[in-house]
Amino acid sequence: MPTLITRPGKNALYLDSPVMPAAGTFGYGNTYRGLVDHSQLGAIVTNPVTYQPWSPAVGTRVVPLDAGVLMHTGLPNVGLKKVLREFDQVWASLPCPLILHLVATNEGEVRKAAEIIDHSESVAAIELGLPDDISAEEAQRYTVAAVRGALEKPVLVRLPLGDAFEIADAVSQAGAATLVVAAPPRGTARDLRSGQLIQGRIYGPLVKPIALHMVQVLHDRLKEMPIIGAGGIHSLGDARDYLEAGAVAVQVDAITWVQPNMLERIARDLSGHLVTRMWDAYPDEWNADMGDTEFRDRFSD
Repeated sequence: MPTLITRPGKNALYLDSPVMPAAGTFGYGNTYRGLVDHSQLGAIVTNPVTYQPWSPAVGTRVVPLDAGVLMHTGLPNVGLKKVLREFDQVWASLPCPLILHLVATNEGEVRKAAEIIDHSESVAAIELGLPDDISAEEAQRYTVAAVRGALEKPVLVRLPLGDAFEIADAVSQAGAATLVVAAPPRGTARDLRSGQLIQGRIYGPLVKPIALHMVQVLHDRLKEMPIIGAGGIHSLGDARDYLEAGAVAVQVDAITWVQPNMLERIARDLSGHLVTRMWDAYPDEWNADMGDTEFRDRFSD
């Protein structure tokens, strides 16, 4: 059955699967074609987009960590209007809904951007990405601006990991349709090649216990608010943990960069499309990622 990932109402969004890629890990919907079956995903969340064009970061962008990676990209993009022109037809042809991740820069740009996105038939919803150092009052104003600009589309709000507890109530009261918990945390690491200290977002398995705890606490506190869990999902079990903690859906991030089929496998599993292995199957008769169609084709005789 379809999963409701937003508050009920005229702008409610239902997905066929509770699994989607996180913003910044899946491009604009065309990067992983041929590697991931998009029809198995509940939705696709785009790379972060700003109202005005942003240039890429200068210098080191990736710093390997003992249990993950630190990324510093600067969120480069050509600006909202050009992104819409370039990818509108791509999004319209997708077999699943498209959620555009909009970076919250200031109230005026957020509202103007939401109004533009609201007229795009290829975009199903907006995910508003809040700055890490934002106050509850600012988060509320940004959310109000996005909600008022997008009259026909739901606005999901991705909370910063460090301040999720403090601003969740304000964002919920401002009209957010869903909370995404949470954005990857920021950190600092030394780049061994340049010797410099680099700031960026941290991706890795150790993010999961922190984000999972926040999902559980916010689910208990905000009973009627749908929450999407995000952070450190690297396996089927990780994704299931978020759902057990109260999330209605999950966003998978860094594992897609090194093992794209894991995103599809998680989506198939949580949608009930993975076939349980037959007890007497030989090794050459079984594929761990086999779905219903493949199973019928292989074993129908």
